[in-house]
Amino acid sequence: MPTTTPALPADVNDRLTNLEIKASFSEDLLDKLDQIIIRQQDQIDRLTQELQWLRQQAPAEGAAAPRSLRDELPPHY
Repeated sequence: MPTTTPALPADVNDRLTNLEIKASFSEDLLDKLDQIIIRQQDQIDRLTQELQWLRQQAPAEGAAAPRSLRDELPPHY
């Protein structure tokens, strides 16, 4: 004798369908956010490498002669 599952009321089926739809949209959103985080981390890594490169290119603090703020003024002052 096969067991049969009782039929669910229509509103329960509708609610279950709506929950499945919401879960599907949530999974899609989670995947999109995951991709955004991956891209952002890649960008952070590249910027960190560039900052390290720029720091290496900058002259050492002790090697540069002290600069006067007067030298920074535009010529019309």
